[in-house]
Amino acid sequence: MKTIQEIKDMLSRSEGQQALDAADEIIGSKDISRETLANAYYLRGNAYRQQGNVRMALNSYLESMELDPDGPAAEAYRHIQELLDFYNKDYYNP
Repeated sequence: MKTIQEIKDMLSRSEGQQALDAADEIIGSKDISRETLANAYYLRGNAYRQQGNVRMALNSYLESMELDPDGPAAEAYRHIQELLDFYNKDYYNP
């Protein structure tokens, strides 16, 4: 099983699918700490985001936030929501 750091390294090399597979392996394993599980969900969200799957990224961030409300997933979730909520008023006023 890969470590959290190895998954981070995969993401930095844009190896999204490998990172996703490794995060899923951690998530499916037993006897891991709550912190490790929260990190795995967060990194899975990053892998999905890297692949362009925003919906699954948001879902993974929510899972991570349930385990660690103050973790990095909360910030990532907020950023994606801000991007999705953004609109330019000038486009609607011809």
